[in-house]
Amino acid sequence: MSAARVSRWVAPVLVGVLALVTWQVVVVAADLPPYLLPSPTAIVEQLRQVVPLVWSAALATGANVLVGLVAGAVTAVLAAFVAARSRIVDGLMSPTAAALSVMPIVALAPALNTLFGTTSTTPRRLVVAVVVFAPVFVNTLRGLRQVQPVHRDLMRAYAASSWQVTRTVTVPGALPYLFTGLRIASSTGVIAAVVAEYFGGLQNGLGSRITAAAANSAYARAWAFVLGAILLGLVLYLATAALERAVARRHGAVPAGT
Repeated sequence: MSAARVSRWVAPVLVGVLALVTWQVVVVAADLPPYLLPSPTAIVEQLRQVVPLVWSAALATGANVLVGLVAGAVTAVLAAFVAARSRIVDGLMSPTAAALSVMPIVALAPALNTLFGTTSTTPRRLVVAVVVFAPVFVNTLRGLRQVQPVHRDLMRAYAASSWQVTRTVTVPGALPYLFTGLRIASSTGVIAAVVAEYFGGLQNGLGSRITAAAANSAYARAWAFVLGAILLGLVLYLATAALERAVARRHGAVPAGT
C-alpha cells in the first residue's frame, strides 16, 4: 500500500479520534447533563448492551433503504435516458426532479403512512425512492449530455447505429456521473429512511428506536442507535464506491476520487 493511500486513511482516523477525545473532555469538564449531550464512553457502554437491537433495527432500516435506493435509482436512470433524447420530456422531468429534491420528508411520510397504513413498509421505501430520484436523475442526465461531438461524429463516420453509439460512447461516459449521484443518494437515503420512521408505523427501525429511547430519557441509548445509523450510511456508501470501482475497472476507466 502506497504512502499516499495510507495517509488518506490515517488522517480521517486521527481527526475522528481527536474529535471523540475533545467531546469526552468537554462533557466531563463542563459536567453536561445526559439529555444535553452524553459522553462517548456512555454511548459506547449503551451500544454494548443493545448491540442485538441495533443490529436488528439496522437490518430493518437497511432493507427499506436498499429497496428505495434501487427503485428510485432505476426510475431516475430511465427518466434521464428519455429526457436526454426528448426536449419535451426534459422540460417536464427537470422541474419535477427539482420539486422532489425539496419535498419535506416531515410532510410526505405521514401522508404516505395514512395512504398505505402504519403496518406497511411501503411508505418508508417510497420516501427513500423520492429522495434518491433527484440526485441520480440530475447527475445521470448531465453525464448523458457530456458526449464529445468528435466522438459522436467518429461513430457516425463508422456508420454506427444509434444503439451502438449509446452502448460504446454515451453510457460509458455517463457512468462516473451516475455513480456520483448514487454516492449522494446512498447517504441521503439513510437519512430519509430514519426520519420517515419518526412518524409512526412499524417500530422496528433505527428511527423508531431513537425516538423511543429519547422519549424514555435514555439519551445515551438513543445516541447508540444514532451511531448505528451512521454505520449503516457508511456501509452503503462504501458498497456504492466499491461497485463504482468494479464497473470502472471493467470499462478500463478510473473512478472519480481515485
